[in-house]
Amino acid sequence: MASWTSDRALSLDLLAGMNGHSKMNGKGSMRGVQAVILAGGRGTRLAPYTSVLPKPLMPIGDQSILEVVVGQLEDAGIVNVNFCVGYLAHLIQAVFDSRENGHVNITYVREQEALGTAGPLRLVDGLDSTFIVMNGDVLTTIDYEELVRFHREQGNAVTIATRERSIKIDYGLLHLDDDARVREYEEKPTISSRVSMGIYVMEPEVIELVPEGEYFDFPDLVQVLLDAGEPVGSYDHTGLWFDIGRQEDYERAINVWPSREVTNGNGHASVLNGNGNGKGIVRADG
Repeated sequence: MASWTSDRALSLDLLAGMNGHSKMNGKGSMRGVQAVILAGGRGTRLAPYTSVLPKPLMPIGDQSILEVVVGQLEDAGIVNVNFCVGYLAHLIQAVFDSRENGHVNITYVREQEALGTAGPLRLVDGLDSTFIVMNGDVLTTIDYEELVRFHREQGNAVTIATRERSIKIDYGLLHLDDDARVREYEEKPTISSRVSMGIYVMEPEVIELVPEGEYFDFPDLVQVLLDAGEPVGSYDHTGLWFDIGRQEDYERAINVWPSREVTNGNGHASVLNGNGNGKGIVRADG
C-alpha cells in the first residue's frame, strides 16, 4: 500500500515552497477533496416516517437533512459530492434535480444490493485524493476544513470524527470476580465514552482494502487497517451532533437545530451558519 505519510510530507513541502509556510488556509485547502454521502439505508428506526421518505430527506425546519449537509460541504469548499443511494433513491434525485445546488456537482452511485457502510466506496469513481465519507443522516456543526487539516497533519490513513456520548444504564451494574462474587454494585450508572459520529476522512489507498461486491462495514475496514499497522486517528468534536437515525435525536434536532447558538470568545451569542465550526461553548448539548 502507498504511504500517505510520505505523500503528506511532499504536500507540505510544496505548500511551504509556494506560501513560505506549511499551513493550509482558506477553502483552497479543500480543493480536490470529494465527499461521499451514504444515503441508501432504509431507516428502520424512524419507521413509519421512512416508509414514505428516505431518512436523509427527513425535514429539519424548511430543509431536509441532506440539503443541510450538502450546504455545509459547499460552504467548506467541497464542490464534488457523491450520493450512494438505494432505498427510495428516485425521491432523493427528484429533490436535488429540482433545487439550486450552487456550485456543487452531485453524482449518484446506485447500490443494486446492500453493501454495508464501507462496501459502496468500491462503486465511486475518481476517489484519487483525500476524501470525506459520511452518513446521510448526520446533523452536526463540525468544521470539515479543520477535520481534513487535522487528518493530513496527523498523516492518518483514516480519521474518525468522534463525540462524547453518555449512556444511562437502567439496571444495577454488577462487577464480579473470577468466582462470580460481587465486588462492586453500581445502581443505574451513566457511562461516558467517545463514539463515532459517522464521519470519516480517508486516503484513496484505503479503498484497496474494501472487497469488491461484498458486504463490508466501516468497523471491518478499521480493523483491517489496525491489523496492518496503518494509522487510524480520531478527531474530537465538542459541538452539536445528532444521529438522526435515532428517533430521540431527530426529535431533539427539530427543536434545537433551527435556533442553535454558540458563545464566542467575547461572550456574544451567534447563530451558526451552514459551516458552523463547533468552536466556543455550545448551548445545547449534542
